[in-house]
Amino acid sequence: MLILPTRRQFLTGIGASTSLVAATGAYGFVIEPRHRLVVTRYAPSLPGWTEGLTLRVAVLADFHVGEPTMPLDRIAEIVDATNRLEPDLILLLGDYPSGPSVTTRKVPLVEFARVIGGLRAPLGVHAVLGNHDWWDDEVAQARRRGPVESQRALEARGIPVMENTVIRLEKDGRPFWIAGLGDQEPFLPRGDRRGRDDLPGTLAQVTDEAPILLMAHEPYIFPTVPGRVSLTLSGHTHGGQVRIFGLSPLSPFARGKDLTYGHVVHGGRHMIVSGGFGVSRVPIRIGVPPEIVLLELGSVAPPTSVEAAPPA
Repeated sequence: MLILPTRRQFLTGIGASTSLVAATGAYGFVIEPRHRLVVTRYAPSLPGWTEGLTLRVAVLADFHVGEPTMPLDRIAEIVDATNRLEPDLILLLGDYPSGPSVTTRKVPLVEFARVIGGLRAPLGVHAVLGNHDWWDDEVAQARRRGPVESQRALEARGIPVMENTVIRLEKDGRPFWIAGLGDQEPFLPRGDRRGRDDLPGTLAQVTDEAPILLMAHEPYIFPTVPGRVSLTLSGHTHGGQVRIFGLSPLSPFARGKDLTYGHVVHGGRHMIVSGGFGVSRVPIRIGVPPEIVLLELGSVAPPTSVEAAPPA
């Protein structure tokens, strides 16, 4: 027998559903993107990693600076939280400006770079560019070449921007390489497939067998990265921005692999995709809070994700 709800039960159900939607919206639009900040730690066992080389690397991705979602005081909070982790090395994975769909007031990139210039690490701060660094620079789009505004602003603050270049560093006398790839989707319209990336040319600059950390803003190149690279680091996806039960409805796949977020292992090769900090298209994050990725390379610590402590 079909039992229909009473009018009161029906209205109560509508009210509860409306309240749940409103609460979820408030959390997704305000709480998670603007007020939460976590530190996600990974300690992967990497192929080709030098025995005895321990390295603490902070990875920061997708700031998308702009009001209201990512004002300068939020950037300063991220800088302070990163410095308190005392990393040996800090890597910036691109997408520094915010697009118009989520911005009511643009923040000048020179001001962003001034705040980011407060990052501190003994082995330096190194950056690559993302698609929005190109897309949001009208002059670079028209000329089809850089340098883009993001690069000029960061380099003016002493932060080198790598594009298909490598640098050899040492920790406790043990060498390793940082390789920075040019952006894979720099030009509009989005159907323009002329990337700035040159993976073979970049890796050809490596002159010894020391391990390689590859910075590539978009994760889509990962299936073609050779096993010579110990770890690929990417952002771009924001973890899907909405992630429920470990899945995102907008997950990018490549050769059957979910490349949206986290530690991806394929064919013995390793990639970590950061959820980053900012938003694009819609100003919402649910289930993927803004995060600082902290790599404990050469360590055996298990992966964890904890809220970043506020400044003392």
